[in-house]
This record gives sequence, C-alpha cells and structure tokens, in this order.
Amino acid sequence: MQKEKTILFLHGFYASGQCVPAMALREAFEGKAHVLTPDLPLHPHDAIRLIHEICDKEKPDVLVGNSCGSFYAQMISPVIGIPALLGNPHFKMSEFLRERIGKHQYKSPRADGKQDFTIDEQLINEFKQLEEHQFDYCNIYNKDKVWGLFGDEDTLAHFEPLFLEHYLNSYHFPGAHTPTAEQFKTWYCPLIEKLLLDDPIIEDRVR
Repeated sequence: MQKEKTILFLHGFYASGQCVPAMALREAFEGKAHVLTPDLPLHPHDAIRLIHEICDKEKPDVLVGNSCGSFYAQMISPVIGIPALLGNPHFKMSEFLRERIGKHQYKSPRADGKQDFTIDEQLINEFKQLEEHQFDYCNIYNKDKVWGLFGDEDTLAHFEPLFLEHYLNSYHFPGAHTPTAEQFKTWYCPLIEKLLLDDPIIEDRVR
C-alpha cells in the first residue's frame, strides 16, 4: 500500500497554524494527504529547530511556505532533500521587522493562547544572521525542486528576481501577499499536487 503523502505548511510571521492559507490547505487535501500546520516560534533559530524536528519525525513529502514561512522552507528544502513551494517569499525579514519595532499581536489564534509578541533589535539581528547564509545550500540538484509563487498585488515582498538567481520555476497569481482561501485553493494547491505527484528524488536524500 502506498504511503499517504504528507505536506508541511509553514506560515508567515504574523500568522499561525490556524491562518487562512493553512485552513484552506487542510480543507483542500482532506482525505488526500496528511497536512501539518504547526505554530512556528517567534525566534528564527527556534523555528528552524522545530521544523527539522517535525521533518525528522513526520517525513513530509513537500514543504509549503508563505512569506516568512517560505524563507524557512527555502533554507530547509535542500538540506532534507524534498521539494518546496514558496508563496510570496520574504528573503529580507530583518528589513521588514526593522520598520515594525514594538509590541504586536498575531493575526490568527495560536495553540498556546499567547497572541502578544515584541519585535526588538535582538530578533532583527537573528534574522539578519540567517539571511546572510540563506542560500548556502542551494545547488544544481534542487534548482528545479523549489518553486516560487508570486502575487501580482503583493505590496510587501518583491523578491522574484532574487528567487530566479537561484531557482528555475516561477509562477504568478492575481492576489496579494497573503492569499485568500479561494486563491490558495485555486493557485497554490495545483502546484502542490504536481510537486507531490512528481515526488522528485534527490540522490542520498536525508530523511
């Protein structure tokens, strides 16, 4: 019997595992794939550590990210050897955060009930350190395994040129930085299905 496919979704900075794209993904793949939508920690090293732990345990077949989640997915995909779909990736999170220093609230519920967080210099520097090495593991074997999906009305992230310096497959959809549920189902899900069907095998895949 064929193993059920597993999708790991990585949400954006202000979001959670209960955000609109995550809910749309779970609904679209209900009965077709196992969908994981964890709440990611605020600090990037903690988030990456959690993602690796989930990957070690759950063995996902594809990573799907949005915004900051795509920033993480791009770094992790080549290391663990599975394909990824990057929705509106934000590759310069430190610049994004610097304009927003102070107290904030997550825009969707978190499992631990903690909705408040603070952006400070330490957090900005943590992201900046990662940004300097974010493409270190990009290589000829995964250039066509990481796909980008860019909203034509995105006003926050404009990184398609940088994405295309490292990867080959770029797509567009008529939406903003955070897709609606309908946009996610219409534009994201078919690409996710194709990545699952292709199931690209990378030599010496680390699972």
